[in-house]
Amino acid sequence: MGGGVVENLINELTRLPGIGRKTAQRLAFFIMGMPHEEALAVADAIVRIKENARFCSQCFNITEDDICSICSDPRRSRDKICVVEEPGNLIVIENTKIYNGLYHVLLGALSPIDGITPERLRIKELVRRVQEGGVSEVIIATNPNTKGETTAQYILQVLKPLGVRVSRIAYGLPIGGDIEFADEVTLSKAIEGRNEM
Repeated sequence: MGGGVVENLINELTRLPGIGRKTAQRLAFFIMGMPHEEALAVADAIVRIKENARFCSQCFNITEDDICSICSDPRRSRDKICVVEEPGNLIVIENTKIYNGLYHVLLGALSPIDGITPERLRIKELVRRVQEGGVSEVIIATNPNTKGETTAQYILQVLKPLGVRVSRIAYGLPIGGDIEFADEVTLSKAIEGRNEM
């Protein structure tokens, strides 16, 4: 394939997470086939998010204002903070409509091999929020993988001296899943996190 505008778009699309060269090519050809107005609407949405979106000054969720709608909502419980890795994780928890506290978005997870140290995450801001008082519990909802576990343990160590309760979301088997297909780690976590019936 020759250079030019198509190759440039493919190269730019491969910079997105999870987009390899083949997917970028499919997307580029799809965009080429879109009606002109729809393609411009996609481009405009990208420009607008870069010009108008920012991180909330309190929790680091994505917002168009200085403080996001969750942090500014007086109906939210202010004594609990749920810690997540990315804004997308916050959205998933919000969609359950079970949690009514505040959030803190770390904007990543610890990964020393990738150069992501505590200083690159929003951990010191979490500590400051707890030190300001009024927080009775910090719920750690990082991903159940090595990076998420490392991050959860680090946060526990940093917050323990502050006297706040620190909990970790439970994991286990998905609804509709079969035990025979569960891996040993997931099954052991499901057993450890069991509830009385």
